[in-house]
Amino acid sequence: MINQKIKAVILVAGPQKGTRFRPLSLEVPKPLFPVAGYPLVEHHISACKKVEDIDEIILLGFYQLDDQISRFVDDMKRKYEINLRYLQEYQPLGTAGGLYHFRDQIIRADASAIIVIHADIFCILPLKEMIQLYKDKNQTSENGCHIVLGTHSNKVQPLAQSQHGNMVISKTNEVSHYVEKPESYVSGVINCGVYIFHPTIKQALASIYENNQRSAREEEHDNSSYNPELMFIEKHLFSHIAGSGQLFCHMLSNSFWGSMKSAGSAIFANKQYLSSYRNSDLQLELAKNGEGKPEILGDVFIHPTAVVDPTAKLGPNVSIGSHCIVGAGARVKESIILDGAELRENCCLLHCIIGWRCLVGAWSRIEGTPQEPNPNYPYALVNNESLFHSDGKLIPSVTVLGCNVVIPREVIVLNSIVLPHKELNGSHKNQIIL
Repeated sequence: MINQKIKAVILVAGPQKGTRFRPLSLEVPKPLFPVAGYPLVEHHISACKKVEDIDEIILLGFYQLDDQISRFVDDMKRKYEINLRYLQEYQPLGTAGGLYHFRDQIIRADASAIIVIHADIFCILPLKEMIQLYKDKNQTSENGCHIVLGTHSNKVQPLAQSQHGNMVISKTNEVSHYVEKPESYVSGVINCGVYIFHPTIKQALASIYENNQRSAREEEHDNSSYNPELMFIEKHLFSHIAGSGQLFCHMLSNSFWGSMKSAGSAIFANKQYLSSYRNSDLQLELAKNGEGKPEILGDVFIHPTAVVDPTAKLGPNVSIGSHCIVGAGARVKESIILDGAELRENCCLLHCIIGWRCLVGAWSRIEGTPQEPNPNYPYALVNNESLFHSDGKLIPSVTVLGCNVVIPREVIVLNSIVLPHKELNGSHKNQIIL
């Protein structure tokens, strides 16, 4: 019989990741980037809080435990009244290495299951359904069964399949074959980055570690930095246990899904989370039309401390951060405005992310090219490929202003990325402004 203590681990990675998310990740760790008014990882913490069986949440990664992360952990503990802590890896250990390194703290004897979530995904996590499948499969299993969340992908997006793990699923939901980021088509089912592990995973990780040590000795590694604790759930574990009757898939239904690798995917994640607020206890967070209020179209989040002129027009799919100022006649659509930004009168912002404490001058226009899945193809995903074409030219995407950027009045910034602390003196198109 499975007892009630479940650990939840959220893999937040480290600063060596998130390079496609710059310059936004220069200011905050990518998991703390605000989406639909809240840090991305807080959406996962909120989902875990709704599962009564979860008694502790652990953030696991390689970020330095600075004031920013410490303050976030303390805020989450107070807000959700949960046991939450951060475990810092001594070096990047992959998606499984940290679980093995901290195995005595995470995979304890009193834990009935370990939920593992990649911090950079966005979806409505079906944790209760996955836990029920986990319990059903482990009632008759002697070796322990594990659950992975899967979703369909579209064949017209070969890049999407090559960017994720591919799974071949049997009629009993067993993962009979698993290939991580294949070069050719394997399956129309991809790994969503959410897992539930039986405590027997501890022995499996130990076996992988021993194999890594053995391989290092046999190959006589001359690289002194090689670490046998560098392990990956997808590459090492799933490829090993697939087809053994231990790994099963729960298919995602009635929810969006994606991975937030770039600024364009952040805009799409913002849209999806705002839409989800309508049918949840967060519906009160959405802005409403009313006398003395700005005109609202669609789903819009406005932080209570933000000041928005009644003649402004916002939406659809807009998030306004804390202490922002939106001037008279401003138009904002499909955008994220981060804390402390000021938008002067009659400026126009479309498909962009305005960084912390930026200033956008009057009558200026900041516009990007939307990056959304093709609505004509079911299960299409956000394209998270490189920022550049093969010829080195910048791929048109959302416009991003880093923190403390100043845009003068009456200029246009189109499909560009502006690094922090820049003061522009003219219009720019399809450029990275260093």
